[in-house]
Amino acid sequence: MTQEHDREPGHPEHWPKLEHEHGPHMVLFRPRYDTLRNPRTQQVMKRLVLETPDWVNVVALTQDRRLVVVRQYRFGTSALTLEIPGGVIDKGEAHQDAAARELREETGFTSARWSYLGCVEPNPAFHTNLCHHWLAEECERTHELELDHGEDIQIGTLTLDEARAKVHAGEIRHALVITALSRVLDLRPGSHA
Repeated sequence: MTQEHDREPGHPEHWPKLEHEHGPHMVLFRPRYDTLRNPRTQQVMKRLVLETPDWVNVVALTQDRRLVVVRQYRFGTSALTLEIPGGVIDKGEAHQDAAARELREETGFTSARWSYLGCVEPNPAFHTNLCHHWLAEECERTHELELDHGEDIQIGTLTLDEARAKVHAGEIRHALVITALSRVLDLRPGSHA
């Protein structure tokens, strides 16, 4: 027979937060250290949480149903990646407005036809944010790029079959990009849009 403080696993509960302290603001996130009690073992633990603004990704399709993509350097992997447009939602900005802004700034494309695809938790183990996915259809190139000082982006378009093939080949492998694409395309091998 188990005691309450050492009960069997399988019935997780919320961990009581005993205290928290913030670290320095680090541009893209702010570290927070939470001290919590494990309700199963009663052990007190300190855990890192990254307070992160919400993000947005845009599956942008041109009038001839080509996917708008961006190629850019990513600092974490020290590699060039092939992705869809997206970025950080500004404080006080609605996620649909952020989607339209990011699409326009990063690619010069705009759309009057938007559909919300839902959101995902990028990494609930230590991130606090959501990533909102939007579909923009009948996109047209109407603007020049408005890149910030930390961006260097090449724009392109792919047929939906080319996009699917690049996912299968590992040329598109950003998890949040694949998640957004999976809400529009069947990404299983051998499938078609």
